[in-house]
Amino acid sequence: MPEQDDPQNIGQSMFGLAEELFPICRSITGDGVRQTLSIIQRELPNLTIHEVPSGTKCFDWVVPPEWNIRDAYIIDPSGDKVVDFNKSNLHVVSYSTPVDESMSLDELQEHLYSIPDDPDAIPYITSYYEEKWGFCLTHNQRENLKPGTYKVVIDSTLKLGHLTYGELILPGSTAEEVLISTYVCHPSMANNELSGPIVTSFLGKWLSELSDRRYTYRIIFIPETIGSICYLSKNIEQMKKNVVAGFNVSCIGDDRGYSYIASRKDGTLADRIVNHVLEFKVDRFTKYSFLERGSDERQYCAPGVDLPVVTVMRGGFNDFPEYHTSRDDLTVISPEGLFGGYELLRTCIECLEMNLKPVTKILCEPQLSKRDLYPQLSTKEYNVNVRNLMNVIAYSDGQTGLLEMAERFGSPMWEMYDILAILLQAEIVSVE
Repeated sequence: MPEQDDPQNIGQSMFGLAEELFPICRSITGDGVRQTLSIIQRELPNLTIHEVPSGTKCFDWVVPPEWNIRDAYIIDPSGDKVVDFNKSNLHVVSYSTPVDESMSLDELQEHLYSIPDDPDAIPYITSYYEEKWGFCLTHNQRENLKPGTYKVVIDSTLKLGHLTYGELILPGSTAEEVLISTYVCHPSMANNELSGPIVTSFLGKWLSELSDRRYTYRIIFIPETIGSICYLSKNIEQMKKNVVAGFNVSCIGDDRGYSYIASRKDGTLADRIVNHVLEFKVDRFTKYSFLERGSDERQYCAPGVDLPVVTVMRGGFNDFPEYHTSRDDLTVISPEGLFGGYELLRTCIECLEMNLKPVTKILCEPQLSKRDLYPQLSTKEYNVNVRNLMNVIAYSDGQTGLLEMAERFGSPMWEMYDILAILLQAEIVSVE
């Protein structure tokens, strides 16, 4: 069996990539994003890496200065390093301005962030568009800080540079596009950050190896929010014209249940595909309204953009307890969880590819028996199969796709595709 089809091999490969990417300190700009994209480019050699200069206008936004960090720490009055960026890159508020000062504990407290209700977790805090600095630590650490003078150092830079993103365009037989988008802007968090780009990377590898793609695939690795806004500002006209379905990929590597956030309009091709696959592939799943949006579906579905994009996840953003904390480590995801997310999205793409619109070549019902398509013995299973076969013929009007048929018949779409193959071989129907 090829590696791409072997759940154990591909799951282990995905988890290995997570282990490699996990230590990197990422933000919405900077060398951490470049390093991450360089590793992903090893998996996807045709990935193009783009740089957008700071100050570039993107609709109502402007690409911010580039942020990089080398070190950060707090030394307590006893001379002990009590907070250390090198032990966890979550210890520093992302986009913190540089600081090298001594101050009292009361002064320091104004720059500290912790979670009283989760006292052993380091929170993930950002300040992208307001110049400030800060440290994140567990609440237990914070409670144990003693009065006195603290040495505080953040060795960072905030200056004109670039926003960096990766793009892979895989041409198909038509100009119609499927968008697959994920983000590469969070530091060391496994499910919320890394599962999306890892699953997307392996989808890109699989799609790259397909010899016959019906759709063109636009696969992008971007910083969340500002990245999608920047990307849309450069590509919106072509995307509005060509994108027929899109998937934003996030929080998809754990072993919990599946969920998705519907598009703003709901009922798009992407909504229908992911809902259909989940209905037949898993025991239960959660459908979130667009009112519960939280990622780049906000930008892709914004009024005037109106792309048919859903966000596909395991647990929702705020529905897994480790979300946006240091507890979202490599123990939260698994090879099986990553492969499950990959398999779900791969099935969605396969359903998009097989959503053909057959047309019958025969007026009225064809005679099945003379084509050896009608069973000699009648059983319940045979009756269901024949009924579905006849239903496909009945709706083969050149206007009805296999997804709509599957929805009408209450059957999985892949069964409709198998029936279509039989009918094509028997020359009862044709497809363009």
